[in-house]
Amino acid sequence: MSAAPRLFTAGADPVIRGEVGGEGPAIALCHGVSATRRYVVHGSRALERAGYALVTYDARGHGESDPSPAGEGYGYPRLVDDLERVVARTVGRGPFVLGGHSMGAHTAVAYALRNPDRLRGLVVIGPTFTGEVSAAALAYWDGLAAALEADGVDGFVAYIDRHQETHADWRDSVIRFTRERVQAHRHPAAVAQALREVPRSRPFGSVAELESLDTPALVVASDDAADPGHPRHVAEAYAERLPRARLISEPEGASPLAWQGGRLSRAIAEFCAELPEVA
Repeated sequence: MSAAPRLFTAGADPVIRGEVGGEGPAIALCHGVSATRRYVVHGSRALERAGYALVTYDARGHGESDPSPAGEGYGYPRLVDDLERVVARTVGRGPFVLGGHSMGAHTAVAYALRNPDRLRGLVVIGPTFTGEVSAAALAYWDGLAAALEADGVDGFVAYIDRHQETHADWRDSVIRFTRERVQAHRHPAAVAQALREVPRSRPFGSVAELESLDTPALVVASDDAADPGHPRHVAEAYAERLPRARLISEPEGASPLAWQGGRLSRAIAEFCAELPEVA
């Protein structure tokens, strides 16, 4: 049986809390808005068993991490600053693989653009940022934040159920893991603030900037019927722009690969095994 993950803290104000599981080349993963560190590979330890050190952490205001101090907020520049602190604390100076889901995917890409020579590989799961955010999308996020503030977890889940156009085949699964992840936050007011601020922040200028990243990349897309919040066409656009990208997804009719921690972990491990050896 593998050893329990090793807990760590990074930074001081806010304190970012996370864990490292396993030994070997480092893979750091960043979660999405309103999620926690568990909700990238969903508790799977397949990457650790495959011989990697898996670094996961709770973004500021999420999970066990501290809220932002007054005046800082939750924009992508701050999220990338936090990621740099996590990398310094857990990875050190060597090259590593970085990935993330949704907000975490954008954070990972922004880190790659800021630090183009640090990464062995980049894993982009369910990106949504295209360079523009519509007024309707901002209204959705504001409404979700208000529901969390007014009625807690029940309000958050009910809002998702009313407004997210998930196919009936997947509705029960979405409701279940939505409730589970929102219950895991120590600071729900901070999550509500992040729900308002993250969609208004730009991780980078435009998707065209991805063309400058000469890093092997794995892009994970989902079917729109199950996961309309992470449109397939956006993942396809990222894969087209990243010069060394490969696009993968689940088989037709299956639940999204992004929801399947074990299979997603194995896909990431296979991607990492194909990367050039570090000199």
